[in-house]
Amino acid sequence: MSAASSGGGGLLPDRHPTADFFICDVFGAALKDDLGTMEHPIFSLSTRPDRRVLSYTHNGTQIEVTPSVRGRATIHDKDVLIYCVSQLMAAMNAGRAVSRRLHLKAHDLLVATNRDISGDAYARLKEAFERLAGTRITTNIATGGTETTSGFGLIESWQIVRHTRAGRMISVSVTLSEWLYRAVLDRAVLTLSRDYFRLRKPLERRIYELARKHCGRQPRWQISVATLHKKSGSAAPLRVFRAAMRRMIQDANLPDYTLREEAGDLIVFARRRQVARAEVAPLLPTTAYEVARALAPGWDVHALEVEWRAWWQATGAPRLGSPEAAFLGWVRRKVEAKE
Repeated sequence: MSAASSGGGGLLPDRHPTADFFICDVFGAALKDDLGTMEHPIFSLSTRPDRRVLSYTHNGTQIEVTPSVRGRATIHDKDVLIYCVSQLMAAMNAGRAVSRRLHLKAHDLLVATNRDISGDAYARLKEAFERLAGTRITTNIATGGTETTSGFGLIESWQIVRHTRAGRMISVSVTLSEWLYRAVLDRAVLTLSRDYFRLRKPLERRIYELARKHCGRQPRWQISVATLHKKSGSAAPLRVFRAAMRRMIQDANLPDYTLREEAGDLIVFARRRQVARAEVAPLLPTTAYEVARALAPGWDVHALEVEWRAWWQATGAPRLGSPEAAFLGWVRRKVEAKE
């Protein structure tokens, strides 16, 4: 993928800053990622075809990932799954029926995941579908409260439904694995920062996932470099991984979190100050969430609340006579701006 092969530092540019993709359910709500693939190193961090069989055991969870001849699905291929999971969660939040089979517009997927929309981008998207379908997993990870040992592909199947005369896909249908679909139905997902898709390096994306999963909204989370190396799935030697983490600390690109190295070969993750400070905004009553759902059907009201609190802090944290009225007024303006 172009993002995977980019060699520069810092975040990728926002390629579609004015794109009106809020008409898509995925961005009317919030980016969602499933807990299973956030916790365990299923995706390759390599920018070259990775044909090694991965065997991973941690705290009773066993995973074996077998690639196809095209290589193991990469962390950038996972963008497709994040998009699908987000679509499903938005539909569920809106009370609509869902199924394992989704119909997607290729252009919307590319825009939503901050990719370019050139002819090469469509070709790379097709390759991502092939790797996702070809990568086979055998695991005992529990989803939906059920622990079974089973084998499956990350997606069960995909099909180009409509394409141009030149062969570029316009729309595609994707059937998710029963394992991933069960995780969505059980709402075993977490919200990601929209800047996730701007992270250039595969390892940055993987480390952000782990921070989001384990640190979450806690003030801090610490982990040994050796354990982080194992959980990341990095194929680099430990000393090379440690050096990469030190560069990551220096670059400070991760959304929402800061990192620092501490004695004892530890890495400490902490929520960024501006995110934590936004939490001091007055609490909202339950009725505010109910009204917000009516104003913005299908949107994740809790993600909206976090965004509103950050906006409130950035505007100087003014005193609010009625936090509920202020929040709902902000939601109305946001919805109107997207119509």
